Amino acid sequence: MLLAMAAGFGTGLSLIVAIGAQNAFVLRQGIRRDTVLAVVAICAVSDAVLIALGVAGVGSVVRDQPVALTVVALAGGTFLVGYGVLALRRVFRPAAMTTGGATSGSRRRTVLTCLTLTWLNPHVYLDTVLLVGSIAATHGALRWDFGLGAVIASGCWFAALGFGARLLRGFFARPASWRVLDALVAATMITLGVSLLAG
Repeated sequence: MLLAMAAGFGTGLSLIVAIGAQNAFVLRQGIRRDTVLAVVAICAVSDAVLIALGVAGVGSVVRDQPVALTVVALAGGTFLVGYGVLALRRVFRPAAMTTGGATSGSRRRTVLTCLTLTWLNPHVYLDTVLLVGSIAATHGALRWDFGLGAVIASGCWFAALGFGARLLRGFFARPASWRVLDALVAATMITLGVSLLAG
């Protein structure tokens, strides 16, 4: 059981640590200390749901519905490009990080953005539902232990990324630092968005 959980933990961690739209967003919110708990919770719970669906065998159903994945890819690609363009605009209009809490309007917008980045990203389905689900199936009766390990890895990663990002606040108190971060976010979002739209 522990070996299956360890395998799931390692697999889950290897899939989510890669720089992507979701991780870039969580990092930015963590540095700003803006709605971090909600963002981390949304990402972790969403991953847990998707991993559970994959372990339960839903991956085969998703695989048989390429039209659904195409629709998600188009919607997600459009959103990512739009978000990337907004980040690119911030590169040319940088500002020092503000320490004030988020207003209810910005909190709502942050939650909606996080949900969109998570659920309209086909790569999330490929990684969690299809890939993790397929690997979990090779563990037979221990597939749920493997899935639990992947869920724990996801929760640990997003918590570390979101809450650990505050250690960089001193560095990001300078506008030039935000320019670099937003340039990376813009490049990541636009690249992923174009790849989804072109694929």
